Amino acid sequence: MLSVIIYFFIGLTFKGKGSGVSDIATLQQELSDIFIISPWLLLIPVIVLGIIALKTPAIPGLVIGSILGGVVAIIVQGETIGSVLSIMVYGFEMETGNEVLDNLLNNGGTEAMMYTVSLVMIAMSFGGMILETSGIMNTIVTSLLKMAKSTGSLITTTVAICVTANIVACDQYLSILLPGRMYLTAYRKRELHPKNLSRTLEDAGTMTSPLVPWNTCGAFMTATLGVSTFQYAPYALLCIISPIIAIIYAYTGFTIEKLPKDNRMEEQVTENNEVSVML
Repeated sequence: MLSVIIYFFIGLTFKGKGSGVSDIATLQQELSDIFIISPWLLLIPVIVLGIIALKTPAIPGLVIGSILGGVVAIIVQGETIGSVLSIMVYGFEMETGNEVLDNLLNNGGTEAMMYTVSLVMIAMSFGGMILETSGIMNTIVTSLLKMAKSTGSLITTTVAICVTANIVACDQYLSILLPGRMYLTAYRKRELHPKNLSRTLEDAGTMTSPLVPWNTCGAFMTATLGVSTFQYAPYALLCIISPIIAIIYAYTGFTIEKLPKDNRMEEQVTENNEVSVML
């Protein structure tokens, strides 16, 4: 809501600087001349959203969405199976004579994403195999944990390590997995509900990853939007505000939930058993 309010006031300063209604009508007409456009086609994204709502694993969900899109392209738009497969690999290509429309249509395909995919693979290899195996990230995480003397400082430290992991490890997943795995015991000892850790990992790990140019999320955003990270970062208000709100929650105690008494006893028994096994 804070982001929406700020965007509203920012939007007022850009009033009248966008495309005119006539330009939009021209684009709509040209698209209608090229493609069959019908509200019924919205069923495909609705089905995909339904798959997401059912918490279907990512790969089957993406495959189902791609197959449905291909079937619609063949049945409704008149494409062939060969052209659909070609579009999936190389992207859609068409010259309409309208520069804006050409930029809108000529995109996509596996080939266009190979730079981002390769960066993701390299980042995961670097972060997962080198930084974690060598113990560098563990040392950083443990050192910062020593500074956590209260609930506020613990959550603030979690935010700091998530941001650090996004910068150093170059990948969003590592910024969630490393502090999440290593700080769980610290949250237990302070009798904090695991949802506090989960939310903080999202607020700081997930949300700040698009702000780092060499992070896989930052690279994806740049490749998709055609705008550098430093250009869109000042307007990524949700990404900027979320970790700040997490720290405010931490020190005010607002929304910070403690473990129920029964769970505290179970956590203590589990921890004692773990220590006994180690001994």
